[in-house]
Amino acid sequence: MKCPFCQHDDTRVVDSRLGKEGNNVRRRRECPACERRFTTYERVEEILPWVIKKDGRREAFDRAKIISGMQRACEKRPVSVEQIEEMVDQLERKFQECGDKEIDASLIGEAVMETLHNVDEVAYVRFASVYRQFKDINEFMSELTDLLKNSN
Repeated sequence: MKCPFCQHDDTRVVDSRLGKEGNNVRRRRECPACERRFTTYERVEEILPWVIKKDGRREAFDRAKIISGMQRACEKRPVSVEQIEEMVDQLERKFQECGDKEIDASLIGEAVMETLHNVDEVAYVRFASVYRQFKDINEFMSELTDLLKNSN
């Protein structure tokens, strides 16, 4: 594996551990050239459905996009990177198990919002405000009012 720091292409594995769920392997690696260490994760490549975008385009399911959106929503919130990874793992499993070859992007967005709603309501509102593209403050306030009603 290539070193992300100096691009040396021969690194060695220092330590390997099985992930919490047993579905990935965490490896600590060291570069002999610059002597820096880094972590890699190895997991089985699974067949995920294609995503149908709003404009009708189709693209491959991209785990990194979901993680990125969730990280932005959870910024400065008490939600760890590990929690985000676990939420995305659960979402991926859900989409694989549905058995569909294609899935509408709106279903993914709704699933992400539901997941965030259960973990952190502020992160949920942040994600919803971007995902739902509220037209004005009234739409945003309506969502907050619904959130407050449902949390009591």
